[in-house]
This record gives sequence, C-alpha cells and structure tokens, in this order.
Amino acid sequence: MAERFRDKVVFIAGGTGGLGRAVSLAFLQESARVMVTYRRKEEVAAVVRDASGLPGSLSGLELDVTDETATQQCIESVTADSGGIDILVNAVGGYAGGTPLWSTPPDVWERMMALNLRSGYALCRAVVPSMLNRGSGWIVNVASRAAFDHAAGAAAYAASKAAAVAMMDSLAADVRGKGIRVNSVIPSIIDTEANRKAMPGADFAKWPRPEEIAKVILFLCSDDARLIHGASVPVYGDT
Repeated sequence: MAERFRDKVVFIAGGTGGLGRAVSLAFLQESARVMVTYRRKEEVAAVVRDASGLPGSLSGLELDVTDETATQQCIESVTADSGGIDILVNAVGGYAGGTPLWSTPPDVWERMMALNLRSGYALCRAVVPSMLNRGSGWIVNVASRAAFDHAAGAAAYAASKAAAVAMMDSLAADVRGKGIRVNSVIPSIIDTEANRKAMPGADFAKWPRPEEIAKVILFLCSDDARLIHGASVPVYGDT
C-alpha cells in the first residue's frame, strides 16, 4: 500500500461530492489526515461509511466555503489544531446552463461565480499565508473543460471556470519559488450519478471516472510532481 501522504494534513473542500468523495478516499487510502467540508450531513455520513477500514483519519467540517469570513475562521482553527495544512484541494463547484447570456438571471450568474470562483478565492486567501510561513504546500483547484470550450447556453458557468483557471495561474506566479505548488485540474463531464441522470442517453464509458481523476490529483500533490507548477491538467477521457 502506497503511503505518500502519511500524516499529511489534507483539506478537501467539497470532499463529500461526486468527485470530492473519490479524492477523500484516495488520500485516506494513503494514510493522510483528511478534513472534508460538507453542506449535507448525509453526504459526510456516506464518506465516513466508505472510509471504514482505511488507514487515514477523517474529519468532517460543516462549512460554506463561499463565505469568506467563515472559511477564514475554519482554516485558522484547523491550522491551530493540526499545525498547518499541507494540501488544499478545492472540489467545490456547480453547473447551471441551458439559456443564452441575455436570459441568464442575475441570481444564477452570482451562484456560478460563488461556487466556481469565490470558493477558490476564499480558500486560498485563508490557506496560503500559513503555507508561506512553512515554505511548503500543494494546492489543486478543480475547474472544467468549459474554461476553454465556451459552449452556447453556458456563459455564467464558462466565465466562472475560466476566471478560476486564471486566478490559479496568477496565484502560481505569486508563490513561485516559495515552496508551494499550485495547479488546476480540468475535467470534462465526470461519470457521476448526477450526470448520468441529467444525460441518460450519453455514452458513460467515455466519461472520466472520479477515481481516475483522483489519481491525477494525488499525483499533483506528491513529490513526484514537484516540477509541475501553474499547470492546467486536462482529464477529458474519450470525450
């Protein structure tokens, strides 16, 4: 059993969702100290159940990561209790589409910006200072292929994901040479239960599975990826 992350403190925002759960379990499999944020108790209960018997430790934190103040307070508390966060993975996100820009309601626009952009800002703003003090850290933000392929009817989603990629690129430049690695992962449609229900006629075999994307994220957070910084790594499968 690989133990690349034994005793590493891993903070996974959205660590109970379709992709986040796979990432959480993969880190737990390698003996990490995993902390996941959640909004629904039934989701964290499912992760706890699936994690039974794995060598890592798991903690759940009820948190809205689009709330900058709450996120700052949570990160400060975790840092004080754990000695510092080694790895931050942001798997928080959401999708809304199907309407042209001029028909997109303002609340939908704001929700896409909050989930897909503000979450990463709030998390990195809270985590990076302590990583700088320690001179080490790994950050992976989950974006989307829509950041580069701007389809009709998805202006708010595409704009939020493109901005998230740009934000992480700038952060990578900010911390270059300071021992912190910052990268984005760019999935296409992920093979989750929710996506299967939304697109029942699709060829699911072509979609990347959460477990496959989790392997890429763990690689980017390992010493084997120390030369990769400021990258946007596509994980499209056959789509």
